Amino acid sequence: MRHLVVALTSALMLAGCASQSVYAPAHRGDLGYRETRIEKNRWRVSFTGGADLPAPRVADLALRRAAEVTLDGGYDWFEVVHDSRDRRGRGDSPVRGGVSVGQSFGSGGFRASGVGVGLSFSPGSERRETVTLEVLGGAGPRPRRVNVYDAREVLDNVPPL
Repeated sequence: MRHLVVALTSALMLAGCASQSVYAPAHRGDLGYRETRIEKNRWRVSFTGGADLPAPRVADLALRRAAEVTLDGGYDWFEVVHDSRDRRGRGDSPVRGGVSVGQSFGSGGFRASGVGVGLSFSPGSERRETVTLEVLGGAGPRPRRVNVYDAREVLDNVPPL
């Protein structure tokens, strides 16, 4: 029983190792945002969130970063001219655990029982979602198209983490 308690406690502690999303610059494959200036008024912006963020929130944070880049570039609005999504991994945590209990009966009254505990640790297997936007910045009155956003309004309505 003591071994079971130790194993379960270890599994719970390792489950806390799952990456938490941050709204900050990403470094070498980490969670967070990135941007690349392509032309004077064109950027590629991406935000990568972990398993703790639902996909719509990841998309909102990519829009927020696009709004920040737009205003930093001296523009008022931006148009999303291309977007893509990439989902990697499958779980909420890099740690998986399981417990099994078994009992068997044999002839002559023979009986056996056992408890098994299994743990697997797969770093990098937790779910990550990346939304990438290619945006054009513009100044003056905002065009009334569905994929054009007022940068200040986006910042007012989409809070960071």
